[in-house]
Amino acid sequence: MIFGLKIKNMLFIILGSAIFSFGIVHFNMQHNLGEGGFTGITLLLYFLWGIDPALSNIVLNIPVFFIGWKFLGRNTFFYTIIGTLTVSVFLRIFQIYQFQINLQDDMLLVALFAGVFIGVGLGIIFRYGGTTGGVDIIARLVNKYAGWSMGRTMFLFDLVVITTSIFVILELDEGMYTLVAVYVGARVIDFLQEGAYSAKGTTIISSHSDEIAALIMKKMDRGVTVLHGRGSYSGEKRDVLYCIVGRNEIVRLKNIIHSIDPHAFVAVTTVHDVLGEGFTLDENKNPIND
Repeated sequence: MIFGLKIKNMLFIILGSAIFSFGIVHFNMQHNLGEGGFTGITLLLYFLWGIDPALSNIVLNIPVFFIGWKFLGRNTFFYTIIGTLTVSVFLRIFQIYQFQINLQDDMLLVALFAGVFIGVGLGIIFRYGGTTGGVDIIARLVNKYAGWSMGRTMFLFDLVVITTSIFVILELDEGMYTLVAVYVGARVIDFLQEGAYSAKGTTIISSHSDEIAALIMKKMDRGVTVLHGRGSYSGEKRDVLYCIVGRNEIVRLKNIIHSIDPHAFVAVTTVHDVLGEGFTLDENKNPIND
């Protein structure tokens, strides 16, 4: 750690900045696509007056840094500084050493790749505690205090910037493709934030709950929570089992349940961001892959 900052986080933020910047230069700038938020404003300045986005990105973010310092805390603020500066550095590098991706005849492919690169880049940055300034900070604040997903907040804000871009510089079709790119990017961000690892949560109702729980713990080494339930119609009291397993373990879990009680009621749901022993902590309560 350096001044309380994790080296791993800093390296991934730099990686995310590189991916994000690559997408902006090689898909948005080369094919005249806009973008939302402060990045969209920097692209507007570039298309209108040729102002380098690497420079305008820093200038526009200076006021936002003060908000970040006040509301986001010390570590997130410094991670944001790293993210913003490295984005500008990589924007400049990729403009100097860029290669041409000639996809003018397939703008849908351009929009999809722009969304994927931008979404993956920002998703990595967010996941490791950073932002790239601008709307990223606003999205993080809304996520923290209002519970909105960061992708949703950014998409709504981006819509305003893109609408302005259409009236100012973009053709209608370019604006529509930009919306596609922004939507794809928002979905990718949400996936990386909430669904990079997803597990399966199972609710099991059976008259053989003790045997099922014991076999799950024995065969799968997974914990089982016993909840006390009562049927609203019959009034019968019965134990309800709840167990979370990895996606690749769900078939094995179903087979275990079926081997004991073929008539058991089983409800399976998708669970995002599982924290705790067996997922993010080992049996000694130490972080896994920290």
